[in-house]
This record gives sequence, structure tokens and C-alpha cells, in this order.
Amino acid sequence: MADIENHPDMRPSQGRARAHRRAPGSGWILGLAILFLGATFLAWYFTWFGRELSDADISKYLNDDKNPRHVQHALLQIQQRIERGDANAKNWYPQLVTLSQNSETEYRLTTAWVMGFDPKSAEFHDALKRLLQDQEPIVRRNAALALVRFGDASGRSELIAVLSPYPVRAPVDGLMASSLKEEAEVARGSLLVRIQHANNEIIELRSPLAGRINKIFKSNGIQVAAGDEILNLNSDEDSVWEALRALSLIGTREDLPIIQSYADSANVSNRIREQAKLTVKQVERAASQAK
Repeated sequence: MADIENHPDMRPSQGRARAHRRAPGSGWILGLAILFLGATFLAWYFTWFGRELSDADISKYLNDDKNPRHVQHALLQIQQRIERGDANAKNWYPQLVTLSQNSETEYRLTTAWVMGFDPKSAEFHDALKRLLQDQEPIVRRNAALALVRFGDASGRSELIAVLSPYPVRAPVDGLMASSLKEEAEVARGSLLVRIQHANNEIIELRSPLAGRINKIFKSNGIQVAAGDEILNLNSDEDSVWEALRALSLIGTREDLPIIQSYADSANVSNRIREQAKLTVKQVERAASQAK
């Protein structure tokens, strides 16, 4: 009997029996994995900005202040409808104007961008001119770009500012601490410095813009006063490119030196250099025609 049990021909059948006994456990694990994947897919699908929303969903999402992604999803859908020439998009214009005055920066900067897609809307035009005075530079920049579509050059100085280093100032008196170096890339919202206030409160100063640190004026351990320029930022490439394109339409001779500096620079990409050259030509041509 012992010889039969140890015979090689018997062992595979015993293995199959053991595998059969494990099957219920394996099926449970497989089912759990399927449920997990299904839940992951649904979570992705319902937060994916490419998902088409119904009119009712857009109205609902625009009012969902507790979920900023819903608001942004609705705004993107409205933008796409405006581009398609869908007249129903105008139904949400009053809500867009209201969102442009919201305390949430993301809403203001996104609505500023979306409003530029209907340059015939007087209410959008008025809202964008108000946004040129916004406290956040990213909102002002989006508003300035959108106004160009209206043939309005009132945001020109803001677009020129995109081509110059943006000063970041200390909001309070205190002792500065930062680990960042010049030339470091930063995203909007990145921590730039911590300032230890007199009462030992730590104030975190975050980047208002995406870009690159151009110059640091205050080093670690230095006492700074409110309003002191701590560092300045060069704009990210996309912002520079958009500003140059806009200035090709509304730029003046006064703007040529700074635009030319990008055309001549070896420290920018070919894309930026070529756009700067095109902008210089356009501005010069427009100035000559104006004469």
C-alpha cells in the first residue's frame, strides 16, 4: 500500500484534489479583485473631465461648492459647448459671472479662461475687466489673455509682466527659512519659504505661479520685514509663449525691447525664441501701418 501511495503516477491526482479544495478561496479573492477594479474604474470615470455631462449635471456641478472638481468639470463642458456654437451654453453665463467673483482662486482663473471663448458676450467682457484687478497674478494673466480675444488691450501691462521676473514679498516680519535654490522649478502652490513670526507662529509662503526661481534676495536665517522682496520667479514656458502670442496682436513699440530679449536669448527654448521673433515682426508691422 505504501508503494502505491508513493508511486509517481499517483502524486498529480493528489495535487489536483488539493487544488480543487483550494478553489473556493481562490474564487473569493478573484471576486474581491474584480470588485476593487470595478470601484476604481467607476471612481476614475466619474472624476474624468472627458466624460460628457447632461444639462442637468452641468447645473448641478456648477453649484457643488464642496467638490471643486465638479465645478471645474462643468466649466470645461461649458467651454466645449461654446466652441461648438451651442446656444444653450448661454444659460449658464450668469453662473459663470458669479463664479468669477468666488473666493476660490481655481474658480476665478478657470472662469476667466472660459469666458474668453465667447468674445461677443458683454457680461463676460465686463467680468474679465474686473478680474484684471484680482489679487492673484494667475487670475489676472488669464483675464488679460481672454480680453485679447475681445480685441481689448487693457490687459497688456499684465502680459508684459509675464515676461519679467515676478517679485515674491514677505507677508510678515520674521526669520526666514527655505531650502530652495536659484533655478529651481516650482509649481503653483509649492512651498517657497517659511517665516517665523515674532510670536513663534510659522507662516508658510507658497508660490502664486508656476515657474522657476530667478533670484533669491534673502537667505536662511535672515530677518525680513513685511513687504521685503524675498525672491523673484520667471514664468513657466507655456505662460511666456501665450503672452508672446497675445502681444503679437496688441503689443506696441514700447514692448519690443523685452520681446526682443527673448528672441535673442540662448537660455530659452527654440519654441519661445521663434515665437518672440514672430511677435517682434507683427508688432513692428502693426506700428508701421498705424503711422
